[in-house]
Amino acid sequence: MKLHELKPAKNSRKGEKRVGRGVGSGWGKTAGRGNKGHKARSGGQTHPGFEGGQMPLQRRVPKRGFTNIFRKRIAVVNIRDLSRFESGSVVDRAALVQAGLVKGAWDGVKLLGYGDIGYPLSVKLTLVSRSAKEKIEAAGGKIEVEA
Repeated sequence: MKLHELKPAKNSRKGEKRVGRGVGSGWGKTAGRGNKGHKARSGGQTHPGFEGGQMPLQRRVPKRGFTNIFRKRIAVVNIRDLSRFESGSVVDRAALVQAGLVKGAWDGVKLLGYGDIGYPLSVKLTLVSRSAKEKIEAAGGKIEVEA
């Protein structure tokens, strides 16, 4: 037996029901849809969440809060992540993107003080925490906060 000679077992595959092919077929006229009503119409399916006319769940539950359209999305980088930069190098947003520490669209980058650094770096970022600033300056580096 070859691959192109394979066939399904006899009577294991049933043909598609062909509706609307005359009254003699048993599926003519209304074609199994009944008489009138929403589900008898073309495109007459209910949408997800439809509960048969009952007030849907997404409208029953109380709504709280709001979405701030002026929200700033800030990427977070820790001091321990700066170990991939060499001593004396300039760490700015472009350098962080190139190093793969910041990905995607962000409104700013904030440096946090988790971890330690043993060599000086020049950091130019939008936001820097107090502990990160102290650790960078203690290592001999300098911080420049951009607006």
